[in-house]
Amino acid sequence: MSSIKINNLSFAYESGGKLILKDINTEIGDGEFVCILGQSGCGKSTLLRLLAGLETATEGEILNDGEVIGNPSLNKGVVFQDYGLFPWMTAGENIMLALKQKFPKRNKKELKEIAINMIKAVGLDEAVYKKLPKELSGGMKQRCAIAQAFSIDPPILLMDEPFGALDAVTRARLQDLIRELWAQEEKKKTVFFVTHDVDEALLLANRILVLGQSPSHIIYDVTIPEEQHPTRDTLFENMEMMKLRMTLINQINKDVTTHI
Repeated sequence: MSSIKINNLSFAYESGGKLILKDINTEIGDGEFVCILGQSGCGKSTLLRLLAGLETATEGEILNDGEVIGNPSLNKGVVFQDYGLFPWMTAGENIMLALKQKFPKRNKKELKEIAINMIKAVGLDEAVYKKLPKELSGGMKQRCAIAQAFSIDPPILLMDEPFGALDAVTRARLQDLIRELWAQEEKKKTVFFVTHDVDEALLLANRILVLGQSPSHIIYDVTIPEEQHPTRDTLFENMEMMKLRMTLINQINKDVTTHI
């Protein structure tokens, strides 16, 4: 199971320092695709690091199926904007490293087969397995990072603006890929995806949380039923989605204005 409950969460990087997050409360159901939306500097990445166990709450708690999230673990896959691949290891070796940690009792041949199948699943050629990150384009490296995260089959997937540094075409392809990988799974992962792009949030999520300016809290929370979810072709033709798009933009702009 991979439900998340956040209770009265506040966070500052130093004891007694300025709060980055303040009094965040929400519950995320098992298998939801959640986009955390907001302006740069509002604490989106900080919240993701807390969910990953990379930071500890100053006040409050985050529960995963009733247990407090502690240190990082293999039940949470993380994809960062900078790809997170060790440059001295091939793409395949990077994926194998995660697999060996998650499945220590499986033999190397079986794990390599999983790695290659995942490389193919993200639209790359099997030959990428033997290539170093420096031999790959940004889009290819990000596909490898996605393959690495999905290969260990974590119930929770955390993604921190993973497509922010990519060109528009590659970004669109990877948005479609991650949504397709999530949707086709019989047992869907609970996904937290950080973005400052309203259109990206609408294309990917079935739940959107908008964070306000620091010290940040949730200023808007909306669920998009799967049957109403827009595609890339219908996003700007769907009047309900256009109304929601304007609501999200207005919520962010209104919050920014009150902090000027």
